[in-house]
Amino acid sequence: MPDRRVALSLLAHPDDAELVCGGTLCRLVDAGWEVHIATASPGDCGTVDLSQEEIAEIRRKEGAAAAAVIGATYHCLEERDINVVFDRESGKKAIDLFRKIAPSLVFAHPRLDYMLDHEQTHLLARRAAFAYPIPNSSKLPLIEGSSIPWLYYCDPISGVNPYTGVMVEPDCLIDITEQCDRKTEMLVCHASQREWLRSHHGMDEYVEAMKRHSAMRGEKMGVKYAEAFTQHMGHPYPTSDILSELFGNK
Repeated sequence: MPDRRVALSLLAHPDDAELVCGGTLCRLVDAGWEVHIATASPGDCGTVDLSQEEIAEIRRKEGAAAAAVIGATYHCLEERDINVVFDRESGKKAIDLFRKIAPSLVFAHPRLDYMLDHEQTHLLARRAAFAYPIPNSSKLPLIEGSSIPWLYYCDPISGVNPYTGVMVEPDCLIDITEQCDRKTEMLVCHASQREWLRSHHGMDEYVEAMKRHSAMRGEKMGVKYAEAFTQHMGHPYPTSDILSELFGNK
């Protein structure tokens, strides 16, 4: 178990964390961890009738409100929605964020997901997780105890590999039955997204879709609701399954 109990989710947009790892973040807070929720973009294209600046301001506030439900802190790299790219400047922003937080546990999008913002943010999180403890990777001071964190990839949207249509088989399932009400409370903070999802995605069941997916993952471990993760096992990342050690697994 790490001396620093600091968890960070770096995902593409406001509401992504609430959908794919919010229950597990709740459990970490309950276990005494410091939790940070970061997005690459403020979601400035998530609207049908507002300007980029107007919707971005709304969604930043929604992200902060959702994080506050569990006493977490919200951050945004201020990349642009549907234009997140893995390059030197965005990578520097991500490394600097990690440097300020010094997470020992990180949640990221999977390498393959339904939209490229997710896949590009995956790369930003993976590089920052590896690079931030390197002294010369950032001009920001290195916090004592900084080290390569445990890295877990969340479910892709709908749990499906978008290139094959095949359901992803996770290697870690976390029971979030008792946390689902708080996960829902976090998700409904993103009120601006209900109309957007109905208009663009044909999805008018924001919360119910989340619960159905959590129930599908929960069925695999014999509980009402669960979240699914795949751990990054490459050198030199920690390879013990810290989530299962903390909360049990299938």
